[in-house]
Amino acid sequence: MATTLYIEMPLTEYREAWKLQQAIVNAKKEGLLLNDVILVLEHPPVYTLGRRGGIENLCVPQARLAQAGIDVVHIERGGDITYHGPGQLVVYPLLNIRRARLSVTDLVASLEEVMINAAGVFGIKAERNPLNRGVWINGAKLGSIGIAVRRDITFHGMALNINLDLTHFSWINPCGLKNVGMTSLKEATGKTIDMQASRNAIQKNMQSVLGLELEQTDLETLTGMLGAKG
Repeated sequence: MATTLYIEMPLTEYREAWKLQQAIVNAKKEGLLLNDVILVLEHPPVYTLGRRGGIENLCVPQARLAQAGIDVVHIERGGDITYHGPGQLVVYPLLNIRRARLSVTDLVASLEEVMINAAGVFGIKAERNPLNRGVWINGAKLGSIGIAVRRDITFHGMALNINLDLTHFSWINPCGLKNVGMTSLKEATGKTIDMQASRNAIQKNMQSVLGLELEQTDLETLTGMLGAKG
């Protein structure tokens, strides 16, 4: 079986990362890219609306978002509205779940386990909530999951709050949930978390929890592969 390409990216505009995911999904659907791919990155401030998302879960006028320079992007993942920003680690697993013998439910549970284990590296005990997917600390949400699947290829993924400024979550009902607080590892530990250390924790647990053989590469190599095969 081909290795899974593991790519750490810098702060990346949401639409740029979304376009890259679509290119990877198309290449995999056409059998032109055999490798699964995991992208790890942060985004500038942005709100995204999933398939179940409604603008009614935005709690401030859209003019205020425009004034703040924050876009709202409608996408095809599951879930409702959420916020991404610097200090939040976002992981996009682009996997052939049929080949990996995973259901979508299996993948979501595995991503929850990855985030729980990563939080544990920093001394924080996170847990699942049987009523709502993602990971939680004392009733506050630490990490979210929203997956899309196209011809057995997964995209979109998970977002773990590391040092994220939580202010912009107060402008929405996160994931469509009212009266739900958001938290971060920084808030839970009372100190700033090293982002590379959090990336390392995610990498280790993506490998162990999902049983993947990761091959670390860079964006230039990946785009070269897509260009050669596109």
